[in-house]
Amino acid sequence: MVGRLKQLRLARGLSLEDLAAEMGGIVTKQALSKYELGLSKPSALVLNRLAGALGVKAAYLWSEPSINCEFIAYRKGTGLAKIEQQRVESVVCQMLEDRIRLQQMIQGTTEVDLPVKGFKVKAVEDTEDFAKELRSKWSLGLGPIPTVTGTLEDRFVHVFEIEASQRFDGISAVAYDSDKRVAAAAVVSRKALPGGRQRLNLAHELGHLVLDMRKNLDEEKVAFRFAGAFLAPDEVLIRELGRKRSLVQAAELFLLKQKYGMSIQSLVYRLHDLGVISDQHHKQWWMAINREGWKKEEPLELKPEKSEWLKKNVLRALSEGFITKGDAMKALGESVEVQEPITLVERQAFLKLPIEERRKIMAKQAKEMAADYKAGKMEDLETGEILEY
Repeated sequence: MVGRLKQLRLARGLSLEDLAAEMGGIVTKQALSKYELGLSKPSALVLNRLAGALGVKAAYLWSEPSINCEFIAYRKGTGLAKIEQQRVESVVCQMLEDRIRLQQMIQGTTEVDLPVKGFKVKAVEDTEDFAKELRSKWSLGLGPIPTVTGTLEDRFVHVFEIEASQRFDGISAVAYDSDKRVAAAAVVSRKALPGGRQRLNLAHELGHLVLDMRKNLDEEKVAFRFAGAFLAPDEVLIRELGRKRSLVQAAELFLLKQKYGMSIQSLVYRLHDLGVISDQHHKQWWMAINREGWKKEEPLELKPEKSEWLKKNVLRALSEGFITKGDAMKALGESVEVQEPITLVERQAFLKLPIEERRKIMAKQAKEMAADYKAGKMEDLETGEILEY
């Protein structure tokens, strides 16, 4: 209970005092602290109240987290209060643990195709080659990535959107199993971001996962350079726009935005990083962006991507009998329609018929079976559908 109780409490954003109040005051915050520290154990009554307040089954409280989460540093200036930071981390850990359990249930493996801290960055420019190397490893080619979310989740890098303060942009995490192997990873962003910013954030957090940066480097600058290179490789952008441009039209950036799923702001940065536009033209573009109010809302805004991994795999687990309908509804937070096998549907429809109709159908089947038996068509008896009364 030591790790689980604290994880659940923090994930729900509750202090010890808040949790005591949610339980109707039957225990003090000091008693709850002792439960979390393993210094005492709750009675059956208290355990049930705890489970009710936290929205889980009592037995779940006795289980310990099966993974260890390691979080990549928050962006500088994120400004999150400590309790909010703890809530975000606890939510992410719990979600990752649930997905790893589902992953193991369905596929029996937790192999992750992710080179965690696998690229050693000595200079910011190194990220250009590393982004292409990762694209090659994942067989993505050099063209636009249709869905960053799908690309990551196909490789067990889970994408989470959470409710958080506007000061929170994102974070990444690695989950290790008891043998200290990478079981899964996660990139996290705040809900309700425009599609271009969301995609850049996800690629940025991916950079934090795979890049091993020298301490003298600006980690955020390196991660953003990686993100731009991952979404729009240098050679394809240069091929489209040219090596040097004295002027880039807004209409050209709008086309690139739709093609590569990047915001105008990130494209302007990208072109400047590659030396396609000069310092002066870069400055002119930022003056235009501020003047037009595009820092808050850009033209032709892209729709945010939606994660489908959880729903797809929960429905698969339900269909294969690994989980119940109730489990599926709890995991998805929505109602789930269960399609019954066709033979069962037909049987139920048959039983709803008037008794005389049922007798006629059964008499007809009996005659057909007798005729087939006399003709020696035993294979038909093995494969035919027979309605049972």
